[in-house]
Amino acid sequence: MKELLEHIAKSLVDNPDEVSVNEVEGEQSIILELRVSEDDMGKVIGKQGRIAKAIRVVMKAAAIKENKRVVVEIIQ
Repeated sequence: MKELLEHIAKSLVDNPDEVSVNEVEGEQSIILELRVSEDDMGKVIGKQGRIAKAIRVVMKAAAIKENKRVVVEIIQ
């Protein structure tokens, strides 16, 4: 899960070296904290949050295979 989010984020941003993902796993859910450089924040969020929403949809689809619930948080 963590690797998938990291790969998606690195392909979107100008500074892929500054992308980091922290994974907090519980019994039923996984929280993924995505950090990118401040300059790339707009590229990850997109207009009206469309890219962020699409990333969350992809991550939820991947989590269904593991019977988990995933939450993607984009942190500044």
